[in-house]
Amino acid sequence: MLKFYNYDIVFAEIPDEVSLAINITNCPNRCKGCHSLWLWKDIGEPLTEESLTLIVNEYLENITCVCFMGGDNSPKEVNVLAEFVKKKFNKKTAWYSGKEEISTEVSLLNFDYIKTGAYKEECGPLKEKTTNQRLYKIEGGKIAGDLTYRFWKK
Repeated sequence: MLKFYNYDIVFAEIPDEVSLAINITNCPNRCKGCHSLWLWKDIGEPLTEESLTLIVNEYLENITCVCFMGGDNSPKEVNVLAEFVKKKFNKKTAWYSGKEEISTEVSLLNFDYIKTGAYKEECGPLKEKTTNQRLYKIEGGKIAGDLTYRFWKK
C-alpha cells in the first residue's frame, strides 16, 4: 500500500501548473545524493482514494494538477489514484518517477505529465542541462513532448 508523508502546493515541479505535490514514502530507488532521505522509509499515512479525496478537496479551487512525488514501489497504485483524480476532480495529473522507463503497469491515459530518471549527482537535477531526468507532456495516452528544457536556466 502506498503511504504519503506530507503534501504542499508547489509551482516549480510542473511548468504552468499550480500543483498539489504529494510526497510518497518507501522509495525503492535510493538515489545517491537524494535530498529527501526520509522518503526512503516506510512511514506515513496510507494513500487511498479516501485520504486523497480529503487532501484534494482542501485545495480543489486553487490547484490545476495533482503531482504524485514517488510511488515507484507500486506504479499500479499510482496509476489507479491518478485515474481516480482525473475522473472525480477533473484535474491534471503528474508523476515524478525515479525509474528510467515508464512502468508498463501505468496507462498514459491517466497522466498529463511524467518525470522519469533517477537523480544522479554527476548529472544534476532537472534545472541543469546535463540532467539525465526528463519531464514528458502526455496527450491522448502518448508522449507529446519533452518539457525538460523548461527547467533550464537561460
